[in-house]
Amino acid sequence: MQFPRDDRDHALAHAFRDFIRDPPFPCVGAKSALSKGQMKIVVARDITSGWDDMRIYPALLAFAARYKQTPDLFQSFAVVFEGPGDLGEEQFEHHLWARAQSLADKDSWLGHPWDQRVATDPESPHFSLSFGGEAFFIVGLHPRASRPARRFSSPVLVFNLHAQFEVLRAANRYEKLRSSILERDTAFAGSANPMLARHGEVSEARQYSGRAVSDAWRCPFQGRPQQGRPQAEGKPDV
Repeated sequence: MQFPRDDRDHALAHAFRDFIRDPPFPCVGAKSALSKGQMKIVVARDITSGWDDMRIYPALLAFAARYKQTPDLFQSFAVVFEGPGDLGEEQFEHHLWARAQSLADKDSWLGHPWDQRVATDPESPHFSLSFGGEAFFIVGLHPRASRPARRFSSPVLVFNLHAQFEVLRAANRYEKLRSSILERDTAFAGSANPMLARHGEVSEARQYSGRAVSDAWRCPFQGRPQQGRPQAEGKPDV
């Protein structure tokens, strides 16, 4: 399996870094990852197609492996897609989960275990995705997102590590970080994000796309049989 080219100098990578650096952008965790040079960006063609999944997956796997070797705080993996730019919120959500399913299926096929700290069932309040044995949650962005913090010129999937927030909680830094993000997001959008919840309260799958969903919403992701009892941890999201 070949590793993808380095996309750091792609125009979309530059644009995404500028988007995060913009002072009103609320996620201070993303700002920290960028300022520390710890945000890996892959530029892919089309979020509605599996064309680049075999480029994205090995890069995500390598990112997980690097984190295990050097577990510094504030590391993120972002996939910026060239398009399409006209997806509605439900369409974007559909394709986000199609890409997540494709990547997870490849991880399963290669025999990587699901991170035991989280649940495999997307309806579980302890659910997170898992790649290379590391738990991740996704923050989706796209041009027609209703929340300003999720509104970028192209579709984006940002993969954030579950383990980092366990470290923050152990250091009593999590609640302060979460409060800062929530306050900044409310100031940016003019209202609080109704979908936010702590890990362990409701499934984080409801937050991935950024779309406000009802209690009747069901995640289309097909998980794996549970292999252990996950821990209940929290993580901020915008």
